[in-house]
Amino acid sequence: MSVALLAGLLMSRLAKLVGLPAVTAYLVAGILIGPFCLGRLGIDGIGFSSVADVKALGIMGDLAMGFIAFSIGNEFRLSELKKNGKSAAVIGIIQAVVATGFVDIVLVSLHFINPNLISLPAALTLGAIAAATAPASTLMVVRQYKAKGPLTDILLPIVAIDDAVGLMVFAVSFGVAKSLTNGHVDVLSVVAEPLLEVVLSLALGFVMGLIFNLVEKMFHSRSKRMSISITFVLLTVAITMLEFDIGSVHVGFSSLLTCMMLGTVFCNICDVSEELMDRTERWTAPLYILFFVFSGAELDFGVITSIKIICVGLVFVLSRAVGKYFGASWSAKAMKAPSTLVRYLGITLFPQEGVALGMSLMAASLGSDGTVIRNIVLFSVLIYELTGPTLTKIALTAAGEIVPGGESSRGKNDMASGRK
Repeated sequence: MSVALLAGLLMSRLAKLVGLPAVTAYLVAGILIGPFCLGRLGIDGIGFSSVADVKALGIMGDLAMGFIAFSIGNEFRLSELKKNGKSAAVIGIIQAVVATGFVDIVLVSLHFINPNLISLPAALTLGAIAAATAPASTLMVVRQYKAKGPLTDILLPIVAIDDAVGLMVFAVSFGVAKSLTNGHVDVLSVVAEPLLEVVLSLALGFVMGLIFNLVEKMFHSRSKRMSISITFVLLTVAITMLEFDIGSVHVGFSSLLTCMMLGTVFCNICDVSEELMDRTERWTAPLYILFFVFSGAELDFGVITSIKIICVGLVFVLSRAVGKYFGASWSAKAMKAPSTLVRYLGITLFPQEGVALGMSLMAASLGSDGTVIRNIVLFSVLIYELTGPTLTKIALTAAGEIVPGGESSRGKNDMASGRK
């Protein structure tokens, strides 16, 4: 962990010299100390010798995503929702559906042109996965450069809504794909599982938020209040790891949706929530660095050895980008949003990581098609994670919401170094 932190921090200094976001630096640092670079040397303490070594520290990623989602919940304050809630909901739903539809059209057409490149079930499943957007990269870029403005205000709520929509779109498309592959599908489990996951996750987050508020009132010192905040995020993430079956329906929770709801409820009913959120963010800076370094170390470069995966992967990456951009642009224009949203919102929605990878794991039940889907998603995540943060920075700068010198510095909220 110390090697990962040090590698991420040193790389962020180099990235700053060339104007790259710290998130990209952490990912590159992970690649360098990962099993496909320095890890190949097999020297303990220099890098991860295998992907299994990285996954052994996977709990750090789960915790980081929990805290990231908790922070995004802060964007759902009722005062803000009154201004942007309707627009965020409409844009969040439409851009996700348009991205899925566009990728479906392109990949299904590719299937009919050359069935050997991609099967119909794989094409439909990848279309659904296209809806998912990564909240972590976006949040880190916004914080690092202290972005402020209409685009930033609506961006994080849209990313949060995007995950819930993505789960539902995936359920429908994946259900059709399974029926095409197996000739039979349990409609109850395919439809009920994602619906239950969304509803139960939001319900759990709501309950935990109420309990959090009650317990927080028992403490008065700043350090203890920060500690109880961290405790409840940890506890919530732990509970979301529980899974069980009700008949033929598998029931699980989304830690992202649950922790977002935890943060949403807490920030709307606790009088000191802003202070506690701020103090918690200071504590989690090293955790975020570890998350992205580990994410970089997990990126599998083995997928770029297949010409088929590269070709279909590039088609997927480009068609998803086009779908996200125009879906966001059209819906923003329909909601009469400012011109900066119409032009630049779609670009900030390109990053893709955890949620998409989780969906690709579920697709494993499609057999050989599942393997193809997994490899294409790994390829796309590799591309999006290395380019997405930089594109987000460029879009926010073009929108006038990142000003020169706005990056956090020593004595301020320095997300690159984790200090305040």
